[in-house]
Amino acid sequence: MATTIKGFSTRNKNFSNGYTMSGFELAKQDLLNHFNIRKGEKLFNPEFGSIIWDSLYEPLTDVIITSIEENIQEIVAYDPRIETDSVLVEEYENGLLVQMELNYIPEAKVERILFDFNQNNTQATVSTL
Repeated sequence: MATTIKGFSTRNKNFSNGYTMSGFELAKQDLLNHFNIRKGEKLFNPEFGSIIWDSLYEPLTDVIITSIEENIQEIVAYDPRIETDSVLVEEYENGLLVQMELNYIPEAKVERILFDFNQNNTQATVSTL
């Protein structure tokens, strides 16, 4: 029997529709939350989080791209509901874009997702391609 996971979110919500999220939307929000925590920022778990925020102001060398891609794979592997085979990291004027095909395992649903890590924002944004 499949387990339904539900979450609570007030982010970008029309409050008349409630605060709950479930399924793929919840998994994407959880992934975004993980990306928005800098590595070393989580109390009692310094290995948790993303290195992307610390890489925004560095020259985007092959070594840094590889490190970011490995970190993204670790973050995605942290959640058993999702997986990805392809990750593309690109630099743009104000930050980094991370494009991936995200597979939501319980429903075998795949979406192309774009995460925007902008130097002018404190949190990444996500959009579906």
